[in-house]
Amino acid sequence: MPDTSYLLVDGENIDATLGISILGMRPAPEQRPRWDRVRDYAARLWSAPVKPLFFLNVSSGQLPATFIQALLAVGYRPIPLASSGDEKVVDVAISRTLAALRERDGNVLLASHDADFAPGMAALLDSGRRVGVLAFREFISSAYRELELRGLEIHDLESDAKAFNAPLPRVRVIQLSEFDPEDFL
Repeated sequence: MPDTSYLLVDGENIDATLGISILGMRPAPEQRPRWDRVRDYAARLWSAPVKPLFFLNVSSGQLPATFIQALLAVGYRPIPLASSGDEKVVDVAISRTLAALRERDGNVLLASHDADFAPGMAALLDSGRRVGVLAFREFISSAYRELELRGLEIHDLESDAKAFNAPLPRVRVIQLSEFDPEDFL
């Protein structure tokens, strides 16, 4: 079993999906994921120490110092990225990281809905390690659904990782075995 699990967080993607698709507004700090819970979930998931990397776009030139300090306090390695062009800096960096991980042992858990990473995730699946996506299940790209047939694990940020302090107003498919009427009464 690999002795490390790499957790790659596409913070922009998770935040945008939460804000636009679920809340319908910019999330307040108390509505955002508790990143320490996400880190702990990743460590428990495959019973391996986790190396959490949090990718941030700081092309504006402004480093979100308070958020960076909060990430450092809960054990993340913030990766603030900038570009003067139109590059999607976080996407490029995560894709490069997925490629670099092909040369290393370890499981990989990606927190993102972005289908741009599917080829990199597919290449990791081919190496025989455990590979997963952590996101809001109903917004997962169909590219990841196809990879699920090849062994990609899909984990829900709210129900599996328990990353939120309060239930989110999500409309999603509920497996009958998980249905509890009390949640709706």
